[in-house]
Amino acid sequence: MESWGKRLIAGDAVEALEIFYPYYRCLEAGFDVTIAAPSAKKLQTVLHDFVEGVDTYIERPAYGLEAHASFADVDPSQFDGLIIPGGRAPEYIRLNEHVPTLVSHFFETNKPIAAVCHAAQIFATIPDILKGRELTAYIACKPEVQIAGATYIDANLHTDGNLVSGHAWPDLPGLMREFIQILGG
Repeated sequence: MESWGKRLIAGDAVEALEIFYPYYRCLEAGFDVTIAAPSAKKLQTVLHDFVEGVDTYIERPAYGLEAHASFADVDPSQFDGLIIPGGRAPEYIRLNEHVPTLVSHFFETNKPIAAVCHAAQIFATIPDILKGRELTAYIACKPEVQIAGATYIDANLHTDGNLVSGHAWPDLPGLMREFIQILGG
């Protein structure tokens, strides 16, 4: 496969580990990487963690990271892979008018897609995109996976054709290993 580049889509409140790890891993592998967001700007990443006595995760500010391009300015045909990190970013970037078309392109052309944690929230807004597919996601996103017509797999990592999915940031080594293997790298 000719390598034009890999693409990460994100926005403010993206989980820091879920964007930095794939970004640097792809750069290490020699890939050109473009981070796309609602606008080209410095994104505020966040750190999600669990603390004793709290029933769900807590959120703290993390590092800043530059988005290279806006969703509106990206031509998905110029990219041969897509990575969708989690955090709270998927919750609102799924409402961007360009995101469904961008994400759909990778499914329609069978290009590799890596999705981790809350990325499944984006899929739930694109009719029939996951119909008949299998994936894992953060357990709180199980309803979105099922609403999108997919089977939720209760595992840390799952591959279904061109779609590699991970439960959360601890699963990034396996997710990226599989994603890069599907890319042919």
